[in-house]
Amino acid sequence: MPRIRLFRWKAEEAASLTKALRAMRQSPPDVIVIDLSRRPSHGREVATYLRGQKSTRHIPIVFVDGEPDKVEAIRKLLPDAVYASSAKMRSAVREALANRPASPVVPAQMMERYASRTAVQKLGIREGATVAVIDPPRNYSAMIGELPAGAVFEESPEGACGITLWFVHDAAASREALPEMSRLAARTKLWILWRKGSSVTQPLLRESAAAVGLVDYKICSVGGAWSGMLFARRKSV
Repeated sequence: MPRIRLFRWKAEEAASLTKALRAMRQSPPDVIVIDLSRRPSHGREVATYLRGQKSTRHIPIVFVDGEPDKVEAIRKLLPDAVYASSAKMRSAVREALANRPASPVVPAQMMERYASRTAVQKLGIREGATVAVIDPPRNYSAMIGELPAGAVFEESPEGACGITLWFVHDAAASREALPEMSRLAARTKLWILWRKGSSVTQPLLRESAAAVGLVDYKICSVGGAWSGMLFARRKSV
């Protein structure tokens, strides 16, 4: 097998992902290998992002391992990628290099796929849910919209709720509070929301959260002016 430059990514490497993506745009590897054995949604969104960028669109993608139903869902999204077990990765890489897609499939980005959903649907708020809100803007309830039957907002939660919406307004303050929020994420679905155009950005938030053991696995737009990412504690933490 000839010597090639490849980029292999696992969900647990979120802390270095932003830098790796930047490096790939500047010096694209010959092939990208994405491990689906843990958090396949991360792998799916990384591949979707790469296909959405002109500088990385034509790089062959190889997916290895993963649960069959999860792999099949990704295959429908990216049918021109190569799928294999890690034991057969070398042959899969050769196949990917020999059969580069001439017109790569460019799936809709996550924001586009969920654009028609309401904020309540995007945030996963269901009937009867108690939703903790931390540092919300004054108009947050109108921005999120009418809640399902029995669901309520709790602005001063005494304990962990099923869903927590943490609105961050300042990059430095959010970094200071992240260790405590990381501990809370073990007992709740933690959404971190930031106003578009503020000092808080998606790459900055992702890297700061990864430093305290949090990994993101969903992103959405809320009310037009805010973005949100859903975080969970990394299993090894």
